[in-house]
Amino acid sequence: MSQEEIGREAIKQALKALKKRHLLEEGAHAPAFIALSRPIISQGSEWKEKAENLEVELQQCYKAQSRLSNQLVVEVAESRAAKTSLQEKEAAITDLQNEVTQIRDECGQLKEDFEEKIKALELVISENQAVRTQLEEMTLKAKNAEAENKMLIDRWMLQKMQDAERLNEANALYEEMIDRLKASGLESLARQQVDGVVRRNEDGAEYFVESTIPSTCKHKITAHEGGCASILFEYNSGKLISGGQDRSIKMWDTNTGSLCHTLYGCLGSVLDLSITHDNRSIIAASSSNNLYVWDVTTGRVRHTLTGHTDKVCAVDVSKISTRHVVSAAYDRTIKVWDLQKGFCTNTIIFHSNCNSLCFSMDGQTICSGHVDGNLRLWDIQTGKLLSEVAAHSLAVTSISVSRNGSVVLTSGRDNLHNLFDMRSLEVCGTLRATGNRVASNWSRSCISPDDHYVAAGSADGSVHIWSISQGDIVSTLKEHTAPVLCCSWSGLGKPLASSDKNGIIYNWT
Repeated sequence: MSQEEIGREAIKQALKALKKRHLLEEGAHAPAFIALSRPIISQGSEWKEKAENLEVELQQCYKAQSRLSNQLVVEVAESRAAKTSLQEKEAAITDLQNEVTQIRDECGQLKEDFEEKIKALELVISENQAVRTQLEEMTLKAKNAEAENKMLIDRWMLQKMQDAERLNEANALYEEMIDRLKASGLESLARQQVDGVVRRNEDGAEYFVESTIPSTCKHKITAHEGGCASILFEYNSGKLISGGQDRSIKMWDTNTGSLCHTLYGCLGSVLDLSITHDNRSIIAASSSNNLYVWDVTTGRVRHTLTGHTDKVCAVDVSKISTRHVVSAAYDRTIKVWDLQKGFCTNTIIFHSNCNSLCFSMDGQTICSGHVDGNLRLWDIQTGKLLSEVAAHSLAVTSISVSRNGSVVLTSGRDNLHNLFDMRSLEVCGTLRATGNRVASNWSRSCISPDDHYVAAGSADGSVHIWSISQGDIVSTLKEHTAPVLCCSWSGLGKPLASSDKNGIIYNWT
C-alpha cells in the first residue's frame, strides 16, 4: 500500500472517530437535554429558539471541522509532493557530484599526459640542439673542404691555362702558316674570276653564285615538335641545320628534303645555332643556360660551355677562326669563348639584355642587338664598347652582316628592317611591308649571299623578300600556317629556308 493510500485511510479513520465522538457526546447530553426541556417547554418559545440557535451553531462547527479536514488532506498531499521533489533533487545532486568526481579524475590524467609531453618536448629540443651543433660543425667542414677544392681547381686551371697558352702559341704559328698558304691560294683564285663571280671552290674561298629570288616551295619538312627557332646552312653546302623545342639538332638534305643526321645531348630548347667555317663543329644556344658544341663527324657533344645564369638566346662563331665563339644570355652578359681551351675568356656586362649578335667579317668586332632597341659594337680583345646607335624603337630581334662586311641588317619588334653602314653606323636603308609583323624577340632575318636581297618572316606566316637596291618587296612567300621565326639563305645562292612555331621548315627556290 502506497503512502498516499495510507494517508487517505488515516483521514477516513479520523472522520469516523469524530463522528463517534459526536454521537457519544450527543448521547451523554440527551438526559440533560430532556431534563432541561421540560422547564424549557414550559418557558415556551424562548428556549426553543435558543435550542434551535445552538443546533445551528453545532452544524456550523461540523462544517468548519469538515473544511479543516479537507485542508488537512490538501496539505498532506502538498507535503508528499514536496518530499518527492526533494528526493529527485537529492538524486540529481548525487549524479552531479559523481560527474564532478569523474571530471577531476580525467583532469588529473590529462595533467599527467601534459607533463609527459613537456618532458618529451624538452628531450626533442635537446636532441635538436645537438643535431644543429653537429650540422654547424659539418657545414664548417664542408666550407673548408669547398675552399680547399676551389684552391685546387684554381691551381689546376692555372696549370691548364699555361699548357693551353703553350699549345695556342704552337697553333698560332700553325694558323699563320695556313693563312699564308690561303693568301697565296686566293691570289691565284682571283686570277680565275669570270664576270665577278667565283666559279671554283678552293680552300679558303667561299663558293657562291648570284642569288635567285625564290617563288615556289620545293620541300615541306616536319622538323621539330613545339617549334623551330633556328636554322642555318653549312658553309659551301646545301645541308640545312635546324634546332627546336624538342632539344634536338637535325641536319637535312635540301635537295631531297630527307633527314641526314640527328644530334642529341642538349638539355633545353634550342634558341640559336652557329657553325664553324670548316663545318666541323655546331654550337647551340639553349634555354638550359648552357652552350653545347657538337663534333659533326662523330655526332657527340665535345664541349658544354657553362657560365651563363639565364637562358642563352644568341650565339655566333668567328668567320675567320674556329676557336672564337660569342654568346648572349638573359643574364645581361655577353661572353667570349675559346673552343680550344673550352672556357670563357671575356665577359661583357651591360644593363640591357641582348637578343641577337654576330661577328664582323674580320672577326675583331661583335655586333649586338638589345632589348632597349640599340645596336652596339664591341671590341673582342678588350670587351670595350666601340659605338652604339638607336636602331629601333622597340627590341632588336636579329642582326646579320653582309658578305662584304660593309652593311649590318637589324630587325626589330617595331616591324622595321634597317640597314646600317658598318663603319659610320648611319642608316643606309629601311625595309618595311604592310602586314609584316615580327613574331618574337628572337625572330631571325637574313641577307642573301650576293648582298642583293633581305628575307624576313612574319607573324601571319608569310615570308617577305626585299630588294636592297630598290627598297621594295620583290616576292612574298605564303605557305606557313604559323608565325615564321627564322630565315636562312644558302651560301650557294639557293635555296632559302624558313621555319615556324609549329616546327615546320619550308625550302624555297
